[in-house]
Amino acid sequence: MAAWRDAVPGDAAATHRLLREMAEYERLAFHATAGDCARELFGPLPSARAMLAEDAGEAVGVCLHYRSFPSFAGRPAPWIEYIFVAPSHRRQGLARAAFAQVARLAVEQGCVAVEWDVPDWNGPALPAYRAMGARPCCVRMGSRRWPSLRQLAGFSVFGDSALTHPALCRGTGGRTCG
Repeated sequence: MAAWRDAVPGDAAATHRLLREMAEYERLAFHATAGDCARELFGPLPSARAMLAEDAGEAVGVCLHYRSFPSFAGRPAPWIEYIFVAPSHRRQGLARAAFAQVARLAVEQGCVAVEWDVPDWNGPALPAYRAMGARPCCVRMGSRRWPSLRQLAGFSVFGDSALTHPALCRGTGGRTCG
């Protein structure tokens, strides 16, 4: 069974391979090298954090995230740049597990939300995000915000109302997102 773990410097080539596969899936030009991944993910000033999903020692998924700062909220939020799971390992809960792992980290660090974008053309992902409780956010077209960070993180105590706080719903005149 596949499981997520934090990537380490020796994972630069596997991370690069999975990011290239994701670019092919999304029909995007891909210019990054394994050296770019090593430098930007594991160098002295990392641009992002990486997690890999492994199954029997093979990397089958990648999640890149970094810390952002929704300034009106006054607290940080991890931004999930990419989650990609190899087609052979989809529909096994790996993407949701990646979201949960990032959400746990966010709760531990006192973050206010977990944010990401999803293209409207990504039909397979949209129902899965809705099933997790995500909804379009007011900040950007296509953004999603998890309504209960603690719920996504797997905590049994709910009630995190910060994610619908009017300060997070920029451009809505104080109305809550949703």
